[in-house]
Amino acid sequence: MPAGSPHAEKERRRGWRTGIFVRKESRHIFRDKRTMLILFGMPVVLMLLFGFAISTDIRNVRTVVVTSAMDVQTQRMADAIGASEYFDILRTAHTPAEAEEMIRRQEADIALVFPQDFARKLGGMQIITDGTDPNMGQQYANYVTQIVQQHLAENLAKAGAGQIPATSVAVKLLYNPQMKSAYQFVPGIMGLLLILICAMMTSVSIAREKERGTMEMLLVSPARPFVVIVAKAVPYLLLAFVILLTILLLSRFVLNVPLAGSWLLTIVLSAVYILLSLALGLFISTVAQTQLVALLMSAMMLLLPCLMLSGMMFPIESMPVVLQYVSAAMPPRYYIAAMRKLMIMGTGIGEVLQELLVLSGMAILFLGLTMARFRKRL
Repeated sequence: MPAGSPHAEKERRRGWRTGIFVRKESRHIFRDKRTMLILFGMPVVLMLLFGFAISTDIRNVRTVVVTSAMDVQTQRMADAIGASEYFDILRTAHTPAEAEEMIRRQEADIALVFPQDFARKLGGMQIITDGTDPNMGQQYANYVTQIVQQHLAENLAKAGAGQIPATSVAVKLLYNPQMKSAYQFVPGIMGLLLILICAMMTSVSIAREKERGTMEMLLVSPARPFVVIVAKAVPYLLLAFVILLTILLLSRFVLNVPLAGSWLLTIVLSAVYILLSLALGLFISTVAQTQLVALLMSAMMLLLPCLMLSGMMFPIESMPVVLQYVSAAMPPRYYIAAMRKLMIMGTGIGEVLQELLVLSGMAILFLGLTMARFRKRL
């Protein structure tokens, strides 16, 4: 195409107008201190909050030991449990009923009952935990079981036992041997933050133009309506990548969560997810007429459903079947699952291809719905 042709000149002017709208929206964003605080303050605060304050890591569990015959083997086992960073042995009890009474009075969290023939059987101990919080109680029991099995296996290996009983085989935890809760929360908070910031900020930005009556002025400008909408989304796209980089750096160097997979694949997957979030925000903007309505719709459609049904906090497999079907429509579900595979497990493109295709399909769907509704309104 000749450089001086009318069509080339038209494309040049269109690109120039798009750049003007992008610069205009960027100035609006950087002038608004509240928006900047939300964009950059919220990711840092939530990452640190979920990484340090909100933790499911087991530490300093108050433990009572129940034994009627504290022989050498039993004493070594109790010492091994108490020497770990997870349990603090406060005292001993003579009977399980005495230990249960201590748990009932909130003087202990867990009781370990060693039988009289523990040294001969190398096993058979009983674990008593507080079931008012079943998740934590189960974690206490799992931690004790792993310590006991590992200790028994080491003792049998030192003794040169030819055959190790099944009850003494140590459990090997893949990818997260320290059981750090940050490994669970960081991919989840990434998925939640990106969709909230991109979708909510974009929808509120366009709703603000409608409230002030300036959207009509933009639409009657020489630029096409599609160019206006895309130009308003571009600054949030660039900011989203800055936020993504900030989150990755915080998770790696502050929370010590590894990025075992490919950086390039992580960026590509995140870029698709960001585009999906922007498309969702644009779709909300075509429905909402005011900023308040946009915020309420974003909160109803994104915040609580994505937090509860994305697999970030609770396993999807444990949900009722109806909620499992609802969670299938939550974009963060696929992004969080893919990021856990990439960051923690270090998998490749083959293992996250399904999630990548689903997110791409959702992005195309919301872009199509947005443009169809936008044209209809015009």
